[in-house]
Amino acid sequence: MRPVTVLIAALGGEGGGVLTGWIVEAARRAGLPVQATSIPGVAQRTGATTYYIEIWPETIETNVERTPVLGLGPAAGEVDIMLASELLEAGRAIQAGLVTPDRTTLIASTHRVLTTREKMAMGDGRFDGAKLIAAANERAADCRLADLAALAKEADAPLGSVLLGALAGTGKLPVAGRLFREAIKAGGKAEEANLRGFEAGLDFNWGQYTYLAEGVEISILSPIKLSPIKAHALERLADYQDAAYADLYLDRLKPFADGDGGLLESVARQLALRMSYEDIFRVAQAKTRPARMARIMAEAGAGQGDTVTVTEFFKPGFEEIRDVLPRGLAGWLNGRKGLRGWARPMELRSTTLWGHARLRLLAWLRRTRRASWRYAGEQAQIETWLNMISRAAALDTGLAIEVADCARLIKGYGDTHRRGTQNFDLIAETLVVPALEGQTDPATAAARIARAREAALADPEGAALAESLAGALRKAAE
Repeated sequence: MRPVTVLIAALGGEGGGVLTGWIVEAARRAGLPVQATSIPGVAQRTGATTYYIEIWPETIETNVERTPVLGLGPAAGEVDIMLASELLEAGRAIQAGLVTPDRTTLIASTHRVLTTREKMAMGDGRFDGAKLIAAANERAADCRLADLAALAKEADAPLGSVLLGALAGTGKLPVAGRLFREAIKAGGKAEEANLRGFEAGLDFNWGQYTYLAEGVEISILSPIKLSPIKAHALERLADYQDAAYADLYLDRLKPFADGDGGLLESVARQLALRMSYEDIFRVAQAKTRPARMARIMAEAGAGQGDTVTVTEFFKPGFEEIRDVLPRGLAGWLNGRKGLRGWARPMELRSTTLWGHARLRLLAWLRRTRRASWRYAGEQAQIETWLNMISRAAALDTGLAIEVADCARLIKGYGDTHRRGTQNFDLIAETLVVPALEGQTDPATAAARIARAREAALADPEGAALAESLAGALRKAAE
């Protein structure tokens, strides 16, 4: 006989300690010896913490003559149940050997909370979710993966309570379900919401859950349906501008609708991002969303009746201001080099009536975006890019996908946008155009474009890209 071991990996503020407390309380109510320890850690993204629990499966009354000695921390190959509140946390446990195919039941939410390194990447710096999912299915004896964060949102409940329900649903703890409910009630906080989450996790139908065969995107057939890329893009673009702008997105996708599915997916994703480029209007829109203030209040630990002051810092450059002006005025301003230094940093308190009203006005002015200087330039660049993709698709699908993915270089605004656009133009001029004109084999050109793009993403200043292009030109000359 040995203890049942449970390891929980959660992020700071996700309630991992509360979840641990519920499990311990339920075990005690069952009369089982139990011990729990928490190990704070900041190795990945300040706040990640693990909790370790050992439960002896015999009741205290049955085990009067022997007192079990329970461990303080997990050991590789010795974990029975692994709970992860986020997919990459499951990956960390797998890498550490804490999830094993002969023993471990893995319950993990497949949603992502991006790490600092992922956010800092110029392009898509996310870890490969498909690899994490494959590793989980390979390494766990019983693998249960689902977007439990979405399930918690649907139930209007904390994620920890959904994980508790999923744990109870395995039947692998010597604890009756009613005791988990009693433990939640004993906590005395958000009882109704936590019980809703528990029942949602307990009743979840794991057999109805499926993954796309070759993608990171995950679909739940029941009880949740996640939007595909295009549906999400339409919602994003309607919010960014209006319904007509979302219709323009669909019109631009029509030429690719009957072609290769991988190419359509790539164009759909990158086109949505390019059409929702960042500008002052978008920043103001993001800063005035009610959800943002709710998040700030929660992060500050503010309760009802508390006052929280938020000061926004803006440092718009000449280009950022020019870009949102009507084209005629912006063109006139563009020719006045003496005015380029007049923009000044500013501070604005968005929690005051006047400050919030100024931000709301800026957000409302997105209705004038179509008349702006940058809008005209962005739309022309998008049409040029789509034309290159169409021409490439007539030659080779792989080449077309690489051309489409070059849009990852163009993001942000100011210096970031300028450098990305320059890198995109350099790759297009040096590698894409010659390939479209038949000067380079399509497969060879696709490989060179991919290497150049990754070099540009790894080094935004351009040194790695210059080296990659020089190598490509040398090989072409040979």
